[in-house]
Amino acid sequence: MGILGSSGNVEKIMGKYGLKIDTRLGPNMMDMPGPDKVFSKDYNVFRNETLRTDTGFYEQACNFSERIIKVEPKPEESVKLQQAIEKTHLNITPAGAYSLGTLAMILLVALGALILGISYFLMLAGVTCTTQIMLPIIIIFTGIIAMKFISNYPLHLMMKWRLQASNQMVLCILYIVMYMRHTSNLEHAIKFAGEHIGNPLALDLRKILWDVETQKYSTIKEAIDVYLLQWKDYNLEFVEAFHLIGSSLYEGNEQRRVEVLEKALEIMLEGTYNNMMHYAQETKSPITTLHMLGVILPVLGLIILPLLGSFLGVKWYQLALIYNIVLPMAVYFMGYRIMAKRPVGYAQTNIYENNPKYRSMRMYIAGGKEISPKKIAAIYGCMIVLIGLLPLIVHAIIPGQDFPIGNPDTPFGYVFDYKDVEVPCGIASEGQEQTLITKSVGPFGIGASLLSLLITLGVAVGVGMYYKIRSAKIIKIRDDTKKLEQEFQGALFQLGNRLGGGIPTEMAFSSVAENLHGTATGNFFAIVDNNIRRGGMSVRNAIFDEKVGAINEYPSSLIDSSMRVLVETSNKGPNVVSKAMINISNYLDRINKVNERLKDLLSETVGSMKAQVSFLSPIISGIVVGIGSMITTIIGGLPAMLASQGIEGGGSPAGGLSGLGDMFKIADLMPPYYLQIVVGLYLVEVVYILTIIGNGIENGVDKLNEEYSLGQNLYKSSIFYIVVAGLTMLVFNVLAASIAVKAATA
Repeated sequence: MGILGSSGNVEKIMGKYGLKIDTRLGPNMMDMPGPDKVFSKDYNVFRNETLRTDTGFYEQACNFSERIIKVEPKPEESVKLQQAIEKTHLNITPAGAYSLGTLAMILLVALGALILGISYFLMLAGVTCTTQIMLPIIIIFTGIIAMKFISNYPLHLMMKWRLQASNQMVLCILYIVMYMRHTSNLEHAIKFAGEHIGNPLALDLRKILWDVETQKYSTIKEAIDVYLLQWKDYNLEFVEAFHLIGSSLYEGNEQRRVEVLEKALEIMLEGTYNNMMHYAQETKSPITTLHMLGVILPVLGLIILPLLGSFLGVKWYQLALIYNIVLPMAVYFMGYRIMAKRPVGYAQTNIYENNPKYRSMRMYIAGGKEISPKKIAAIYGCMIVLIGLLPLIVHAIIPGQDFPIGNPDTPFGYVFDYKDVEVPCGIASEGQEQTLITKSVGPFGIGASLLSLLITLGVAVGVGMYYKIRSAKIIKIRDDTKKLEQEFQGALFQLGNRLGGGIPTEMAFSSVAENLHGTATGNFFAIVDNNIRRGGMSVRNAIFDEKVGAINEYPSSLIDSSMRVLVETSNKGPNVVSKAMINISNYLDRINKVNERLKDLLSETVGSMKAQVSFLSPIISGIVVGIGSMITTIIGGLPAMLASQGIEGGGSPAGGLSGLGDMFKIADLMPPYYLQIVVGLYLVEVVYILTIIGNGIENGVDKLNEEYSLGQNLYKSSIFYIVVAGLTMLVFNVLAASIAVKAATA
């Protein structure tokens, strides 16, 4: 049945049972003894553990700024910010957010003005030849932009929070339906779901119970209704499913109650698929635009930079500010807007967040000691980068030191190839010529250009190694767990049949383990059976024991929740347990089918982004670097070529070539060394951003897969780029040298 049809059913059910829900779900429901009070009282502790790492500093900065300079936003902005603050559980005020943004702008504008003033006075004093203008302007411009971004950061955080929470909605409804199918208690079901889904939706569910216990709302229904208002415009299916679950409490007929619960899950799954189908279609065009405007055109534009350097005086550090700061920020925000529109999906749990056992796997073990991946990555990355900086280091220590490539009289020149040129310095006095000073510019050598590739490699390897060490071991465990989840629905069906046939629970595990021998599911059931037979454990301990429980080897919230339902229903008789397992098996089968269909919908878009990251961007960037190096070599050799033909600047106008020597000045050329660094770092940034965006589109907020993908992509893309760039630079420089030889001998 479609969504439209189900909406009519929802209205009928809510109309029929609305009064009963309002009157019967009162405060007394929360006064019952049991684990719920302990659960809800842990809300503040749970909140602090969840948010402190990500937002603790931001909260402190906002509160500090509000005490220094209090800036009140406009009323309409204040309302939006307050909603975002409540949604993300921040302990700040709208004025605090605006105060921090204003203070940041004031500090950056003041810093830019200070740099500009100091630079100007140094030039007047003759210490420097020019005034630094570009850097102060960029700092001031950044401060103006930062004010808006920092002030509205809660809105950005709310978007991220909503995206992450929406990925957990399918599992949330699944867990509540699973629990309420055998125990018709909404509070306990919310507690059960809150224990098995990840953050941030788990925090929201805890907050619902907390609000009732602290009497912010008088009934659980009121607390739920208020909470669902924030999702009404974003995910109506989630709201409808929750209302149906509440309505099931007052169905007098058991069959009808189960049907209402089934309808709630059906609405959630169908709505998820329909929304994702529209999203997949709408995403194709923005992704193409992102790649063209954010990657292809900027990189292709670099081909003409050697010419721009000569005509417009563009410096490498100015280029770096644009390509390594401004453009990556633009690409990120373009991609984030696409990712933020992603509807409800199926999320993977970061198992290290729920199980401290796996946090240690995110460390590098050496000599029996845990070493942070950051240290390992920093050491390796810095060593490689240091080698890439050799041309600058050698020139700084021994300015005249260089190494010829073959015969120094040939056009191949030297490894570093610094050139001494005369450049104007300071401001010429009236009636006097401007002072000229000798300046060493470069490096222009092919050897230096090739060494610069190591800087790109060092950055990519350093960052990639950090993420790879953190995720490699634990992603394997999760992949095994995912394989188990895919097989688990069939195993639960078998387990349910065994239990329905009168076989005791303890023996049923042995039978299923034997039947599924050699599979991940069979191994899981074998561990349970072994703990029962040899360890003399109960079914509960065989599965959930902290030391030897089977769930420790397969840390899946989905499997955990299924087994807890089995344990909790075991005292109600084998028939109840059997039905529960078979029903859960059917639920998991439906979830798996929808999940596979979602992957199919996004396969084309995700495949396109992966191709951009792994192939297109590296090869285009590498070729551009090679072409840029060739153009610089040809332009740099023009004066010598013209001189060999007897054409000097101001000499005979033969063929109109006399002015070329003055038009293309070596002092204004951008050395290939710096050009490659800018392009290489831009590629690393683009790969990093596109990997995050691609993972977000495919998997939602899945930090573990994001880290693993970053580690893989940064390694592969950077190495591919270095190979392409190195070969093209060698080939094109040989070609440029050949042209120079022919021109000189013509």
